[in-house]
Amino acid sequence: MAKVREVILGVGGGIAAYKSCDLLRRLQERGYQVTVVPTPSSLNFVGAATWEALSGRAVTTQVWERVDEVRHISLANTADALIIAPATADLIARIAAGRADDLLTNLVLAIDVPILIVPAMHPQMWNDPATQSNVATLQSRGFSVMEPAIGRLTGSDIGQGRFPETNEIITKFEEVTEIEKDYFGKRVLITAGGTREAIDPVRYIGNRSSGRQGAAVARAARDRGAQVKMIFANAQLSPDEINDLSGIEIVSVETATEMFTALEEAFPKSDLLVMSAAVADARPSQYSEGKIKKGELRDIALVENPDLLKSIAKLRTKQIVVAFAAETNNDLAAAQAKMEAKGANILYLNNVSNGAIFGSLDTEGFIITSNGAPIPVPLTSKDTLAELLLDQALNQLG
Repeated sequence: MAKVREVILGVGGGIAAYKSCDLLRRLQERGYQVTVVPTPSSLNFVGAATWEALSGRAVTTQVWERVDEVRHISLANTADALIIAPATADLIARIAAGRADDLLTNLVLAIDVPILIVPAMHPQMWNDPATQSNVATLQSRGFSVMEPAIGRLTGSDIGQGRFPETNEIITKFEEVTEIEKDYFGKRVLITAGGTREAIDPVRYIGNRSSGRQGAAVARAARDRGAQVKMIFANAQLSPDEINDLSGIEIVSVETATEMFTALEEAFPKSDLLVMSAAVADARPSQYSEGKIKKGELRDIALVENPDLLKSIAKLRTKQIVVAFAAETNNDLAAAQAKMEAKGANILYLNNVSNGAIFGSLDTEGFIITSNGAPIPVPLTSKDTLAELLLDQALNQLG
């Protein structure tokens, strides 16, 4: 089994091409780096500008573009896997015949990686003997061909030929590529979100953490085979993001005290702890059962919350602990000292000045470890950072 990072998404010229925009996004959310190679006819449905904006990468469709790179060979040499979705009857026929009349079909001939083909077409075209023969030919050559879904297509037609749901495609893709389950048998505990300390029934002391980074680590650990538990404080995620957490045990908490109680229970049974939650440093010394009138809200007496990271790290037997530091500068020396003082093995330092990072899909900063030089992380997705942190933790877990 090998790690899959670089994925090429080939897009055929069918109406389902627009659904591959969601497939691209979901692949990125799982930490894959995706280059889109559309056929020329597919640009009638989704243009190159859309693919470039979504992928952040250049899009070419013909071998005559960017000739200096010998594009079909350079892509073939860097890719770990290829998905063609949707694959039309025409595209399947051209691949089966070994034709090379655009960049995608040239690439298919040049590449030597797992390939998943996701057909989408009218039921009569899918069931035609020519299409079925072409599919059988591809399967005999080692291609994985996914069965189309049954449902409504364009117009009022219903039958087999519909583009499968995105999560089904990704599940099939990860079966085909045998994604490395290097965390299999490991128990990963994650804190995420931001704690809230109530002042009265309507007000609280809190922070701007959305919980996205912790959720990204949870998904990545799950997909790499770990048993994952997440202690989630006041998640600020979309319904789709919540749905993507299936298979992860979630313990919902609100305050720092509740989070610490949950940590004390779960930490001894864990191999890795990722402390990505933003924990309030203090809480009101008294809670008002009734709403405090505006004119009476002059000052709030505070008491310090326990240092969750430092306290829980003292209970460590063999666990690896990953900490986060949200600062308004990149003081690496201070971050290193904080990591050592708190008892963490790895610390991610990110600069949150001017409201950066919080609530965003992206992040940038430095990974600091107890056994090496700081690792710069240029602006990237939180999903990619999750994979990088898990890689570092796995090195220390052995």
